[in-house]
Amino acid sequence: MSITLLKGFLLLACAAHLTLLHCDRIITLLDGGRFDFRLLNDNEKLSAVMGTTPLERPMRSMVLGAFAMTAALPAYLALGAWMLPQSSVCGALMLAGGILFLLPGIAHHVFCGAVEWFYLRMNKTEEARAAIVEFFKKTSVTMYVCYFGLLIFAVSFFVAVVMGTTALPRWACVFNTLPLFLLLSPFRIVGTGNIANAIMFAGLFFLI
Repeated sequence: MSITLLKGFLLLACAAHLTLLHCDRIITLLDGGRFDFRLLNDNEKLSAVMGTTPLERPMRSMVLGAFAMTAALPAYLALGAWMLPQSSVCGALMLAGGILFLLPGIAHHVFCGAVEWFYLRMNKTEEARAAIVEFFKKTSVTMYVCYFGLLIFAVSFFVAVVMGTTALPRWACVFNTLPLFLLLSPFRIVGTGNIANAIMFAGLFFLI
């Protein structure tokens, strides 16, 4: 694979994660405040946070997010392929991790939007809350597999760079989802993971 093509995929993934950041924000920062999964246990509080949020918002998040995650996939696979000649183990793990992150991740992203859409569509009743909680629990396996895949990808990439296996300088390990996420997490910014991923791909665009 040419470096030019790889860089193109990196830029595309950066843009895709910035788009996903927007998708996260429109289903988290709602009409009545900030959504929190703990609110799923209290219909009164959940209804208040949802407020008069229009149905169009979770729908836009689902559709736009699905396309954005699909657009990000080539960069994860390209980085795994780029790593293979330098470390076959890390490269293979990155390829596997990228697939596990993005494919179930598309479903997870759509399910998160669907939870809000159906709750609003069903007029925010207690029955609606019970239905979306059941739905979320029964589809949560996509979330676990998704983030497990991202962890495999990030750790494998981090280890390869820190050990000097790649052509990148060791300090380039900071342009990795894992350390960036840990650095940003205390600020409780909506879409922290997507910010970390966007920074990673932007940094790698200039370093590779």
